[in-house]
Amino acid sequence: MLELTETFKALGDPTRLRILRLVGEARLNVSEVVSLVGVAQSSVSHHLTKLKALELIREERQGGFTYYSLMVDEKAPLWPLIRLAKDAPDEHGDLARLTELLQRREDALTLNEKLLEPGQSWRLWASALASLLPPLDVVDFGCGTGVLTVELARWARHVTAIDHNPVALDKARAEAGRLGLRNITFLEADLKALPLESGAQDLVVLSQSLHHVNSSERVLAEGARLLRPGGRMVVLELMPHDEQWVRSRLGHQHLGFEPAALQNAMRAAGLETPTLVAAPRDAASPFKAFLLTGTRPLAPALPLPSPSRPSSLAPRAP
Repeated sequence: MLELTETFKALGDPTRLRILRLVGEARLNVSEVVSLVGVAQSSVSHHLTKLKALELIREERQGGFTYYSLMVDEKAPLWPLIRLAKDAPDEHGDLARLTELLQRREDALTLNEKLLEPGQSWRLWASALASLLPPLDVVDFGCGTGVLTVELARWARHVTAIDHNPVALDKARAEAGRLGLRNITFLEADLKALPLESGAQDLVVLSQSLHHVNSSERVLAEGARLLRPGGRMVVLELMPHDEQWVRSRLGHQHLGFEPAALQNAMRAAGLETPTLVAAPRDAASPFKAFLLTGTRPLAPALPLPSPSRPSSLAPRAP
Protein backbone atom coordinates (compact mmCIF):
# COMPACT_ATOMS: atom_id res chain seq x y z
CA MET A 1 0.00 0.00 0.00
CA LEU A 2 2.86 2.38 0.83
CA GLU A 3 4.43 1.81 -2.59
CA LEU A 4 1.13 2.57 -4.29
CA THR A 5 0.73 5.74 -2.23
CA GLU A 6 4.20 6.93 -3.26
CA THR A 7 3.41 6.24 -6.90
CA PHE A 8 0.16 8.20 -6.78
CA LYS A 9 1.96 11.03 -5.01
CA ALA A 10 4.68 11.08 -7.68
CA LEU A 11 2.16 11.14 -10.50
CA GLY A 12 0.28 13.99 -8.86
CA ASP A 13 2.91 16.49 -10.04
CA PRO A 14 1.91 18.04 -13.42
CA THR A 15 5.50 18.53 -14.62
CA ARG A 16 6.38 14.96 -13.70
CA LEU A 17 3.41 13.72 -15.72
CA ARG A 18 4.55 15.76 -18.71
CA ILE A 19 8.03 14.25 -18.46
CA LEU A 20 6.61 10.76 -18.10
CA ARG A 21 4.53 11.20 -21.24
CA LEU A 22 7.50 12.54 -23.22
CA VAL A 23 9.87 9.70 -22.31
CA GLY A 24 7.01 7.35 -23.11
CA GLU A 25 7.11 8.66 -26.67
CA ALA A 26 10.90 8.68 -27.20
CA ARG A 27 14.23 8.11 -25.48
CA LEU A 28 15.38 11.51 -24.26
CA ASN A 29 18.36 12.92 -22.41
CA VAL A 30 18.16 15.55 -19.68
CA SER A 31 18.95 18.50 -21.96
CA GLU A 32 16.25 17.44 -24.39
CA VAL A 33 13.66 17.13 -21.61
CA VAL A 34 14.65 20.59 -20.33
CA SER A 35 14.12 22.08 -23.79
CA LEU A 36 10.72 20.42 -24.09
CA VAL A 37 9.16 21.23 -20.71
CA GLY A 38 10.88 24.58 -20.16
CA VAL A 39 11.95 24.16 -16.53
CA ALA A 40 15.38 24.25 -14.89
CA GLN A 41 17.72 21.30 -15.40
CA SER A 42 17.96 20.72 -11.65
CA SER A 43 14.19 20.37 -11.46
CA VAL A 44 14.10 17.99 -14.43
CA SER A 45 16.86 15.86 -12.91
CA HIS A 46 14.91 15.67 -9.65
CA HIS A 47 11.77 14.52 -11.46
CA LEU A 48 13.69 11.92 -13.46
CA THR A 49 15.34 10.57 -10.31
CA LYS A 50 11.95 10.24 -8.65
CA LEU A 51 10.42 8.44 -11.62
CA LYS A 52 13.41 6.13 -11.87
CA ALA A 53 13.22 5.27 -8.15
CA LEU A 54 9.60 4.22 -8.67
CA GLU A 55 10.72 2.05 -11.61
CA LEU A 56 8.53 3.97 -14.01
CA ILE A 57 11.43 4.89 -16.31
CA ARG A 58 14.78 3.33 -17.18
CA GLU A 59 18.17 4.98 -17.56
CA GLU A 60 20.66 4.08 -20.31
CA ARG A 61 24.06 5.49 -21.24
CA GLN A 62 24.87 6.08 -24.90
CA GLY A 63 27.55 8.20 -26.54
CA GLY A 64 28.33 10.21 -23.43
CA PHE A 65 24.66 10.95 -22.71
CA THR A 66 22.17 9.41 -20.32
CA TYR A 67 18.83 8.63 -21.95
CA TYR A 68 15.52 7.95 -20.25
CA SER A 69 12.60 5.91 -21.53
CA LEU A 70 9.37 4.45 -20.19
CA MET A 71 9.86 1.23 -18.25
CA VAL A 72 6.18 0.35 -17.79
CA ASP A 73 4.54 -1.67 -20.54
CA GLU A 74 0.91 -2.46 -21.28
CA LYS A 75 0.96 -5.56 -19.05
CA ALA A 76 1.94 -3.64 -15.91
CA PRO A 77 -0.71 -2.87 -13.25
CA LEU A 78 0.08 0.85 -13.52
CA TRP A 79 -0.44 0.97 -17.27
CA PRO A 80 -3.98 2.45 -17.06
CA LEU A 81 -2.54 5.44 -15.18
CA ILE A 82 0.28 5.81 -17.68
CA ARG A 83 -2.23 5.62 -20.52
CA LEU A 84 -4.25 8.43 -18.96
CA ALA A 85 -1.12 10.59 -18.87
CA LYS A 86 -0.28 9.75 -22.48
CA ASP A 87 -3.80 10.54 -23.69
CA ALA A 88 -4.24 13.79 -21.73
CA PRO A 89 -4.63 17.02 -23.77
CA ASP A 90 -1.30 18.52 -24.81
CA GLU A 91 -1.97 21.91 -23.22
CA HIS A 92 1.69 22.97 -23.20
CA GLY A 93 2.55 21.91 -26.74
CA ASP A 94 5.06 19.32 -25.50
CA LEU A 95 4.30 16.77 -28.20
CA ALA A 96 4.63 19.32 -30.99
CA ARG A 97 8.06 20.32 -29.71
CA LEU A 98 8.97 16.66 -29.36
CA THR A 99 8.08 16.10 -33.01
CA GLU A 100 10.38 18.98 -33.97
CA LEU A 101 13.18 17.63 -31.79
CA LEU A 102 12.93 14.16 -33.30
CA GLN A 103 12.91 15.68 -36.78
CA ARG A 104 16.11 17.59 -36.00
CA ARG A 105 17.67 14.34 -34.83
CA GLU A 106 16.69 12.66 -38.07
CA ASP A 107 17.89 15.61 -40.14
CA ALA A 108 21.28 15.53 -38.42
CA LEU A 109 21.58 11.79 -38.97
CA THR A 110 20.57 12.07 -42.62
CA LEU A 111 23.01 14.92 -43.20
CA ASN A 112 25.81 12.94 -41.59
CA GLU A 113 25.05 9.95 -43.80
CA LYS A 114 25.07 12.13 -46.92
CA LEU A 115 28.46 13.73 -46.35
CA LEU A 116 30.60 13.04 -49.37
CA GLU A 117 33.77 12.36 -47.43
CA PRO A 118 34.69 12.06 -43.74
CA GLY A 119 35.53 15.45 -42.30
CA GLN A 120 33.52 17.47 -44.81
CA SER A 121 31.28 20.19 -43.43
CA TRP A 122 28.21 21.69 -45.07
CA ARG A 123 28.87 24.92 -43.17
CA LEU A 124 32.24 25.13 -44.90
CA TRP A 125 30.55 24.53 -48.24
CA ALA A 126 28.04 27.27 -47.46
CA SER A 127 30.86 29.65 -46.56
CA ALA A 128 32.73 28.77 -49.73
CA LEU A 129 29.69 29.42 -51.91
CA ALA A 130 28.92 32.64 -50.04
CA SER A 131 32.45 33.85 -50.76
CA LEU A 132 31.53 33.90 -54.45
CA LEU A 133 28.85 36.54 -53.80
CA PRO A 134 29.63 40.22 -54.24
CA PRO A 135 29.84 42.13 -50.94
CA LEU A 136 26.30 43.17 -50.08
CA ASP A 137 24.60 45.50 -47.62
CA VAL A 138 22.07 43.38 -45.75
CA VAL A 139 19.27 44.03 -43.26
CA ASP A 140 18.16 41.21 -40.95
CA PHE A 141 14.57 41.91 -39.89
CA GLY A 142 13.79 40.39 -36.49
CA CYS A 143 17.31 39.12 -35.85
CA GLY A 144 16.57 37.71 -32.37
CA THR A 145 19.74 36.39 -30.75
CA GLY A 146 21.67 36.77 -34.00
CA VAL A 147 22.04 33.17 -35.18
CA LEU A 148 21.40 34.14 -38.79
CA THR A 149 22.97 37.58 -38.42
CA VAL A 150 26.46 36.29 -37.71
CA GLU A 151 26.29 33.90 -40.66
CA LEU A 152 25.27 36.76 -42.95
CA ALA A 153 28.08 38.92 -41.59
CA ARG A 154 30.71 36.38 -42.60
CA TRP A 155 30.29 37.35 -46.26
CA ALA A 156 28.28 40.61 -46.30
CA ARG A 157 29.85 44.04 -46.54
CA HIS A 158 27.60 45.21 -43.72
CA VAL A 159 24.63 43.81 -41.80
CA THR A 160 22.01 45.86 -39.98
CA ALA A 161 20.40 43.57 -37.41
CA ILE A 162 17.04 44.78 -36.11
CA ASP A 163 14.87 43.53 -33.27
CA HIS A 164 12.48 45.04 -30.74
CA ASN A 165 13.77 42.85 -27.89
CA PRO A 166 16.77 44.42 -26.10
CA VAL A 167 17.63 41.18 -24.31
CA ALA A 168 17.86 39.28 -27.59
CA LEU A 169 19.95 42.07 -29.10
CA ASP A 170 22.39 41.93 -26.18
CA LYS A 171 22.89 38.23 -26.81
CA ALA A 172 23.38 38.88 -30.52
CA ARG A 173 25.99 41.57 -29.78
CA ALA A 174 27.81 39.24 -27.43
CA GLU A 175 27.94 36.48 -30.05
CA ALA A 176 29.17 38.89 -32.72
CA GLY A 177 31.84 40.13 -30.33
CA ARG A 178 32.91 36.60 -29.50
CA LEU A 179 33.34 35.88 -33.21
CA GLY A 180 35.16 39.16 -33.85
CA LEU A 181 32.59 40.38 -36.38
CA ARG A 182 32.79 44.16 -36.73
CA ASN A 183 30.52 44.71 -39.72
CA ILE A 184 27.20 44.51 -37.84
CA THR A 185 25.07 47.39 -36.60
CA PHE A 186 22.45 46.38 -34.04
CA LEU A 187 19.26 48.40 -33.92
CA GLU A 188 16.36 48.22 -31.47
CA ALA A 189 13.37 49.42 -33.48
CA ASP A 190 9.86 48.77 -34.75
CA LEU A 191 10.05 46.84 -38.02
CA LYS A 192 7.14 48.86 -39.41
CA ALA A 193 8.95 52.22 -39.16
CA LEU A 194 12.73 52.08 -39.36
CA PRO A 195 15.12 55.04 -39.11
CA LEU A 196 17.03 53.85 -42.18
CA GLU A 197 17.67 55.43 -45.56
CA SER A 198 15.50 54.36 -48.47
CA GLY A 199 17.06 52.51 -51.38
CA ALA A 200 20.38 51.77 -49.66
CA GLN A 201 20.31 47.99 -49.14
CA ASP A 202 21.05 45.05 -51.43
CA LEU A 203 19.26 42.36 -49.43
CA VAL A 204 16.51 42.29 -46.82
CA VAL A 205 16.06 39.02 -44.92
CA LEU A 206 12.98 38.12 -42.86
CA SER A 207 13.49 34.71 -41.28
CA GLN A 208 10.33 33.72 -39.38
CA SER A 209 9.82 37.32 -38.30
CA LEU A 210 6.43 38.12 -39.81
CA HIS A 211 4.44 35.82 -37.54
CA HIS A 212 5.63 37.94 -34.60
CA VAL A 213 4.16 41.22 -35.93
CA ASN A 214 0.57 42.36 -36.23
CA SER A 215 0.90 43.85 -39.72
CA SER A 216 2.97 41.75 -42.09
CA GLU A 217 2.01 43.98 -45.03
CA ARG A 218 3.53 47.08 -43.41
CA VAL A 219 6.72 45.23 -42.52
CA LEU A 220 7.11 43.94 -46.07
CA ALA A 221 6.51 47.43 -47.44
CA GLU A 222 9.15 48.82 -45.08
CA GLY A 223 11.62 46.18 -46.19
CA ALA A 224 10.93 46.94 -49.84
CA ARG A 225 11.51 50.65 -49.17
CA LEU A 226 15.06 49.94 -48.04
CA LEU A 227 16.08 48.07 -51.20
CA ARG A 228 18.14 49.51 -54.01
CA PRO A 229 16.85 48.93 -57.54
CA GLY A 230 17.71 45.31 -58.24
CA GLY A 231 17.88 44.53 -54.52
CA ARG A 232 16.20 41.40 -53.19
CA MET A 233 14.00 40.39 -50.31
CA VAL A 234 14.04 36.85 -48.90
CA VAL A 235 11.22 35.72 -46.60
CA LEU A 236 11.19 32.45 -44.67
CA GLU A 237 7.85 31.71 -43.01
CA LEU A 238 5.60 28.97 -41.71
CA MET A 239 2.67 27.45 -43.52
CA PRO A 240 -0.71 27.77 -41.73
CA HIS A 241 -0.96 25.48 -38.69
CA ASP A 242 -3.20 24.89 -35.67
CA GLU A 243 -0.64 24.99 -32.84
CA GLN A 244 -2.36 27.54 -30.59
CA TRP A 245 0.26 27.18 -27.84
CA VAL A 246 2.79 29.21 -29.85
CA ARG A 247 0.77 32.36 -29.11
CA SER A 248 1.31 32.26 -25.34
CA ARG A 249 4.68 30.52 -25.17
CA LEU A 250 6.46 32.01 -28.18
CA GLY A 251 4.58 35.24 -28.78
CA HIS A 252 3.36 34.37 -32.27
CA GLN A 253 0.63 36.67 -33.56
CA HIS A 254 -0.11 34.56 -36.64
CA LEU A 255 -0.45 30.80 -36.97
CA GLY A 256 1.51 30.76 -40.21
CA PHE A 257 0.64 32.30 -43.57
CA GLU A 258 -0.74 31.28 -46.90
CA PRO A 259 2.18 31.80 -49.32
CA ALA A 260 -0.09 33.46 -51.87
CA ALA A 261 -1.09 36.12 -49.32
CA LEU A 262 2.53 37.10 -48.71
CA GLN A 263 3.28 36.99 -52.43
CA ASN A 264 0.46 39.47 -52.99
CA ALA A 265 1.75 41.68 -50.17
CA MET A 266 5.23 41.66 -51.69
CA ARG A 267 3.82 42.66 -55.07
CA ALA A 268 1.80 45.41 -53.41
CA ALA A 269 5.06 46.64 -51.85
CA GLY A 270 6.50 47.01 -55.35
CA LEU A 271 8.54 43.83 -55.63
CA GLU A 272 8.65 41.87 -58.85
CA THR A 273 8.28 38.12 -59.39
CA PRO A 274 7.95 36.87 -55.81
CA THR A 275 8.94 33.22 -56.24
CA LEU A 276 7.94 30.41 -53.91
CA VAL A 277 10.01 27.47 -52.72
CA ALA A 278 8.04 25.18 -50.42
CA ALA A 279 10.01 23.03 -48.00
CA PRO A 280 7.53 20.72 -46.24
CA ARG A 281 8.95 18.60 -43.49
CA ASP A 282 7.85 15.18 -42.36
CA ALA A 283 4.09 14.77 -42.40
CA ALA A 284 4.09 14.22 -38.63
CA SER A 285 5.49 17.69 -37.97
CA PRO A 286 2.95 20.45 -37.33
CA PHE A 287 5.29 23.06 -38.82
CA LYS A 288 6.15 23.37 -42.49
CA ALA A 289 8.13 26.22 -43.98
CA PHE A 290 8.28 28.06 -47.27
CA LEU A 291 10.63 30.59 -48.84
CA LEU A 292 9.71 33.65 -50.90
CA THR A 293 12.03 35.91 -52.86
CA GLY A 294 11.24 39.17 -54.61
CA THR A 295 13.21 41.85 -56.43
CA ARG A 296 12.87 45.62 -56.49
CA PRO A 297 12.60 46.65 -60.15
CA LEU A 298 15.54 48.29 -61.82
CA ALA A 299 15.12 51.91 -62.81
CA PRO A 300 13.78 52.11 -66.36
CA ALA A 301 16.52 52.68 -68.88
CA LEU A 302 16.52 55.95 -70.76
CA PRO A 303 15.59 55.55 -74.44
CA LEU A 304 18.53 55.59 -76.79
CA PRO A 305 18.65 58.56 -79.17
CA SER A 306 17.53 57.76 -82.69
CA PRO A 307 20.32 57.72 -85.26
CA SER A 308 20.50 61.00 -87.16
CA ARG A 309 19.16 60.96 -90.67
CA PRO A 310 19.56 63.52 -93.43
CA SER A 311 16.70 65.97 -93.30
CA SER A 312 14.44 66.09 -96.33
CA LEU A 313 14.50 69.88 -95.96
CA ALA A 314 18.27 70.11 -96.30
CA PRO A 315 19.37 71.99 -99.42
CA ARG A 316 20.39 69.78 -102.28
CA ALA A 317 23.82 69.95 -103.73
CA PRO A 318 23.88 71.84 -107.00
